[in-house]
Formats: sequence, structure tokens, C-alpha cells
Amino acid sequence: MYIPEHFNETNSERISSLINGNSFGMLVTAPDGEPYVSHLPFIFDHTAGTKGKLLCHMARANPQWQHFSSSTEVLVVFQGPQAYVSPSWYSSPGVPTWNYAVVHLRGKPRLIDSEFELEALVERLTHVYESQMPNPWQANLAGERRTKLLNMIVGFEIDITTIQAKFKLSQNRPPEDRQSVVEKLGQSSNQTEVAVATLMSEMFDAEF
Repeated sequence: MYIPEHFNETNSERISSLINGNSFGMLVTAPDGEPYVSHLPFIFDHTAGTKGKLLCHMARANPQWQHFSSSTEVLVVFQGPQAYVSPSWYSSPGVPTWNYAVVHLRGKPRLIDSEFELEALVERLTHVYESQMPNPWQANLAGERRTKLLNMIVGFEIDITTIQAKFKLSQNRPPEDRQSVVEKLGQSSNQTEVAVATLMSEMFDAEF
């Protein structure tokens, strides 16, 4: 990913926050040079290993898990909020552009073969997303149904080797232009645009 220095994000807390808030990522592999993409919900464990670990599962019928090998890295992309920025919002000359935040994680995948580990992974994923519900659903799987459902999925983890984060949020503009972009996007009826304004405010709060 092309990242000019002023858009390069290295703050681990902001990176983790973006991944956790936009955890439906894109898993990219390229067997024999042909790109293959799956859209999947991930858990990011930033405390595991040297750079963190991703946990996930996919349908066994999805052939992508067969692309995994100990010698090949995969790419996972997490897209944060994004919004068009008009040069009419600037007090100084500018051009139309786009503000956005995105994280690319590369790493070595490992299939989870143990049924015990796989069930624990499913329970962990379920807990993460069901904990936001007013009446969280409980799996309570047992017997043949449990075995059948677990056999229908493939669990895996990715040991992260490289983290790239690009937060393009008007850092190359004067403070008054950044403030204007925050105000314009913050007034939008589009919640994604409001999210960009919020992210910008968090980054530049000390200046404003």
C-alpha cells in the first residue's frame, strides 16, 4: 500500500480501535498469482505474538483455506470510515480528495485442526458479537448437531508479521482547513461521513 509519510499511522491504540470497530475484513490470497478474496468477521488479539494475531473461521466449502501454507503469507484488509472532501471547504487552494482510514495486516496462517480449539474459537467469536445484543444468544451445541456444525467450518489464526495503517485525514492541510473539514463532515446526515469527522477530531483534538 502506498503511504505518504504524513498519512502513515503507527499509533497502536488507533490501529486496534479501527480494526475492532471495523472487524468485517477482507482476506486476500493469490494462489498461482490469481487474487482470491473472502469477506469475514475477525477477532484481533493485539497481545498475542510480537505484532498480534487474527482469529477467524470460514465455511469448509470455501476453497480459500486450501491456499494456506506455512511458507505463504496472506493479507487482511480492514476498511475504516471514508468520505469525499470538497476543496470548497478550504480557505486556501486545494483539489477534490477523499479522506479515509485503512489497515493492512500480513501474516502466516495456521489451520485450527483441534475440535476443542475450533469450538472455543466459535464461542469466542459468538461472545464478541452477541455481547452487544440485549438478549445474547447462547450456542448450547451438543451431540450430532454440534459435530455436524463444526465439520461445516474451518477455523484458522494468522500470526501477524507486518502492519500497515494509512489514515488519510487532511494532515497535509493547514489547521483551519482541517477544522473546516471536520465541521462540514460532522454536519452530514451520512453516518460514515460523521465517523470520519469524529476520527479527525480525535487525532487533532490537541490542535483544535
